Amino acid sequence: MSHICLVTDIQDGQAKAYPYKDRDLIVVRRGLNVYGYVNRCPHAGTDLNWQDDQFMTDDEQYLMCFTHGALFEPETGKCVAGPCAGAHLSEVSLEVENGKVYLAG
Repeated sequence: MSHICLVTDIQDGQAKAYPYKDRDLIVVRRGLNVYGYVNRCPHAGTDLNWQDDQFMTDDEQYLMCFTHGALFEPETGKCVAGPCAGAHLSEVSLEVENGKVYLAG
């Protein structure tokens, strides 16, 4: 397993980018749970963030693509609003062990 970060490196309700293959990996924290996605909007193929580690809406309810305003559920990666409604972010499987986040597999 490849170590990514500590759960506590990410503020609860926020997300951070980490290098992953040819794109960044978005790691979203919800309490002690983390969710991983490739940083690529399914609509335009652009990165979701407009600045470093700026992924979440102001109310921390959704990941947001800052190119066209698409909103994604942090727990599923499903687009619930915007030009790609119904599409999903590409999921990356993560595991947490002793507070450390790893790529699964």
